[in-house]
Amino acid sequence: MNAPLVEKIASGDTILYLDGVSVSFDGFKALNGLSFYVEAGELRAIIGPNGAGKTTMMDVITGKTKPDEGMVLFKNHTDLTRLDETRIANLGIGRKFQKPTVFENHTVFENLELALAGDRRAVSALFFRLSGEDQDRISEVMEIIVLSAMRTRLAGELSHGQKQWLEIGMLLMQDPELLLIDEPAAGMTDSETAQTAVMLKDISKNHSVVVVEHDMTFIRSLESRVTVLHEGSVLAEGSLDTVQQNERVIEVYLGR
Repeated sequence: MNAPLVEKIASGDTILYLDGVSVSFDGFKALNGLSFYVEAGELRAIIGPNGAGKTTMMDVITGKTKPDEGMVLFKNHTDLTRLDETRIANLGIGRKFQKPTVFENHTVFENLELALAGDRRAVSALFFRLSGEDQDRISEVMEIIVLSAMRTRLAGELSHGQKQWLEIGMLLMQDPELLLIDEPAAGMTDSETAQTAVMLKDISKNHSVVVVEHDMTFIRSLESRVTVLHEGSVLAEGSLDTVQQNERVIEVYLGR
């Protein structure tokens, strides 16, 4: 564990910390001693060429994949490598995959209602009624994801970008402390992409957000710290301008 990371852990201001994380699939090293941290309340962008380890990194954080070695700490004390996916989600880590998965035959409002945190199983679900507080929360989230005017629209009628926003809203309904967002700008129009950047910056005022993305224009609009992955480890880190001027980053990623 290197000294700067130790200092960050000691100061108590990290929400996510990976140290020496390695994952191999049939001899291929998807992650190779990956180490970095995300500060509490930070918006972080993760970029890198295909095969750099971005998806595997998110799989490890959410418990879908167990690393061969290394440690993944949430809020400085919980080692996520020892927990399954359900327990990790219940800790307050939400993940949005690249392809939106919403309930297309339900309205925007109903999708957010279904995503409400809490015990919605069996008898509890049978007698479930929205409280005034719940309705206020749904209205608040609809404002954040700019779908208030679509509250009664079926999710299947939304554009691709709006479905992406709705799924982000469904994550927010569960009130996670950390959101992992995979390629949110993929397939969006220019205006939707710009709105998504504004949205994520707004969300990061109350949540920590890690965004994996390829669109450099979108990354720049996030105005966040950028981590560049290559061959399963960190190649460079800093502002977008800083990493774009890094010769190794140009060689293995941006110059392609």
